[in-house]
Amino acid sequence: MYRRVLLKLSGEALSGNGNNFDPEILKSLAEEIKEIHEQGVDLAIVVGGGNFIRGKMASNLGIDRVQGDYMGMLATVINALAIQGALEQAGVPTRVQTAIEMNKVAEPFIVRRALRHLEKGRVVIFGGGTGNPYFSTDTTAALRASEIKADVILMAKNGVDGVYSADPKLDKTAIKFEQLTYMDLIQQELQVMDTTATSMCMDNKVDLVVFNMNERGNIKKAVMQEKIGTVIKKEIK
Repeated sequence: MYRRVLLKLSGEALSGNGNNFDPEILKSLAEEIKEIHEQGVDLAIVVGGGNFIRGKMASNLGIDRVQGDYMGMLATVINALAIQGALEQAGVPTRVQTAIEMNKVAEPFIVRRALRHLEKGRVVIFGGGTGNPYFSTDTTAALRASEIKADVILMAKNGVDGVYSADPKLDKTAIKFEQLTYMDLIQQELQVMDTTATSMCMDNKVDLVVFNMNERGNIKKAVMQEKIGTVIKKEIK
């Protein structure tokens, strides 16, 4: 199984019934992460903020893109704190680190401190994106995974069980891929993550697993390297 993992969650994956958070989803997520944590896996989490607001969404409301991106970063911190609360209720020790300093709320992101938390068996949740506008949480995940030397990014999708040649909801002939290279993503323009994140993962040889998080147990299956979703590597041997 993978020894050090970065789990990438979308903000929408935490929401339900039109609310920003679904308590049952948070509880289920915390219980599954607890199972993985008890296996001795080093686990870090990057979470998006789409259940509140995205930078592009703010732009559509007439808000400056840069300002909107900062709003989105703050939304990711709210989600990070929600996940922390659920994990600690489940008995999992955690730390939240943010790219934008807010010392009353969380620790500032420091690579060495994050590594020390992982070594001590704490789950580290990264909020605040990269701290810079124009960079997505996909890029944040690629950056943090590279910095903490994670073996893999587990990209938990909301209702999507892997990477397809086209949108399977719109195209019944869409083919699901079991394995791909990062060059495949770029050349075939497969919308898995943005190009900056794809290049960073490829350059730093960080694997990526795209899978459906709506099925209980899938995160653990991905950690155990069971056949699930789509696996993306720098090269396929």
